[in-house]
Parts: sequence; structure tokens; C-alpha cells
Amino acid sequence: MKAILKETAGPGFVMKEVSKPEKLGPREVLVKIRRASICGTDVHIYKWDEWSQSRINPPLIVGHEMAGEVVAIGDAVTQVKVGDLVSAETHIPCEHCVQCKTGRMHVCKNLEILGVDRNGVFTEYAVIPETVLWRFSKEIPLDYASVMEPFGNAIHTALVTDLTGKKVLITGAGPIGLMAIQVAKASGASLVITSEVDPNRIQMAKENGADIVINPAEQDLVKSIYTITDDGVDILLEMSGNKKALEDGLKCVTMGGEASLLGIFGGSIDINIDSLVIMRGITIYGITGRKMFDTWKVADELLRSKKVDLSKVVTHVIPFENWEKGFELMLNKQCGKVVLNLD
Repeated sequence: MKAILKETAGPGFVMKEVSKPEKLGPREVLVKIRRASICGTDVHIYKWDEWSQSRINPPLIVGHEMAGEVVAIGDAVTQVKVGDLVSAETHIPCEHCVQCKTGRMHVCKNLEILGVDRNGVFTEYAVIPETVLWRFSKEIPLDYASVMEPFGNAIHTALVTDLTGKKVLITGAGPIGLMAIQVAKASGASLVITSEVDPNRIQMAKENGADIVINPAEQDLVKSIYTITDDGVDILLEMSGNKKALEDGLKCVTMGGEASLLGIFGGSIDINIDSLVIMRGITIYGITGRKMFDTWKVADELLRSKKVDLSKVVTHVIPFENWEKGFELMLNKQCGKVVLNLD
């Protein structure tokens, strides 16, 4: 079968023929991958940055966002059957630690990640534990089912608190930030403001329903927010992983407001916690992954009911063999989500 691999330590991937999996563990499932989407994590591994060098052990089949069809199951599998259409939670829990036993599998102490710690889904067939498979509603197109994992990030970040009637600032309009705009609007936010510097993403933020888009490279974000709102925003959704965006975003939050942080900063950052958070009574939520499987249920319902339209986020669907074009688009930020079609 064809697969995209990080074959050796260093920049880039290769597509090559590898052996199709033949053996399944008792609780493992063989999935025929029909769609796979490219994530920012895949780009980090492609570039072979400092994080990738410390985490990835080549050779490795990469990729973790997918939609596919169950074609074989292990002897002890009970949650899916052959023919089911599934997407996959990419956080693979041990199911034995305290977190797993108390309904917090998404922060499992022994967590493994699909396409990072074990072979992933940029291939024609993938072996995936039944524990992390989600049977999505038949009304959801495969292109959108393949991005339910990052969509879940947007949902978890936005809905960790109640957005009903709230003024929301989203810093960063990458694909997950764009999804969060729609989630916030669908959840009853009274005002959704987005900050973004990239012209293409500014336009996409508008197309995805942001009420106001501010370019902080051209306008003072904090002054603009207080001009618009008088008292600041109720909720900050930080999606950028940019220190300045976090600092200014927190300044924009009203006294006693809330901030939900998903962006990854890549190391230590220096901000004044005393003045920005403690003395202003700000509640901060750290977000990793998706709640298993509460977030997936919400994602399924929003897509099934068409309360969220991911056609405004999925900008490219390209043949699997043209994967290099997909990474070029991602590297140059000329896209939203890129989906690889394996049919």
C-alpha cells in the first residue's frame, strides 16, 4: 500500500510502498482510509523542527486526521463492525491511569498520539485501537468527517465555558480559529471579534462569520477592543500561540472574565501574571485535545444539523498522490484545511 513517511531524520517526507498490515490485536481495527487532512503538527514534522527532533522516531507513517471505513476487526472488538464509517480521536489513552478511570482520557498520563508516537493515517490502510474510533453520522460528508479532530479542538476551546450572550475575542484565524468563529456564533455569542495579521486569513475570518476583524499589525488591538465594547470582552479564545496575542488578548478581557488557551507557544513566555490575571480575577482554561467523547458528540451534531459549515474552512481537496502540493499550500499559508482524497 502507499504511505507518506518520515523515513529518516531530516526535513521532508516520502511517499512509498509499504506492507499492508496483516495482524490485528484483539481490540484493534483495520481502517481503509478514504480521507486524511493535513494538520499543523504534520507541518512541524515535515520541517523537522526542534519539537519534531525531540519526539519523532523515524521511520514513521505520519498523519492523524482521517475518515475511513472499517474493513477488519480484532477478536475482542465490540464498538465497531465491518462497514462502519469512522473518524478517529488521535489521543490514544492507556485506559488504566487515574485520569482515564475518572472520565479524563484526553489528559491520560500515558497518552500516545496517532501519527506521532505510532504509525498514522497518511496511508491506504491503518491499524487503530477501537477505543478512539467515532462512528460519525451518515449525513456528514467524508471531507468534513476527516477534520472532526481539529473541529473538536475548536469546540473544546470555545465551549469550556458558556458563550451565550457573551462578547468573544478569538486571537488567530488559522483553521481552528476559523472553526471557533462558527462555533461561537452557533452557541449564541453576542459579538465575535477576531484578530489576525495574514490577509488571506483575515478574509476567511470574515467569510466564517466574524462580526469584526482587527489586524493588530495595523491597529492597536487593546484600544480597538475597548472602543468597540467599553468594558472589554467576556471571553478570550487564544488560538495563535503568539506571546503578544496572548498578552494583548488578556488585557482585552473584562475584570472577572475568562480565557481559554489552545495555542502552543513553543517554550517559556514572560507575561505579568499578577496584573493580567490575578489582580483582575481572570479564569484561565488550558485546552488540550478534545473531551472523549463529549466533544465528538457535539461536533457530530453541529455538522449533521449544518449549524456549522466547514466548506468555508476546508479550502482544498486533492488526490492523495498530490500530497506535496498540499504541504506546499500549508507551508505558504495559502489555504484553510487541506484534505487528501484516497478514493
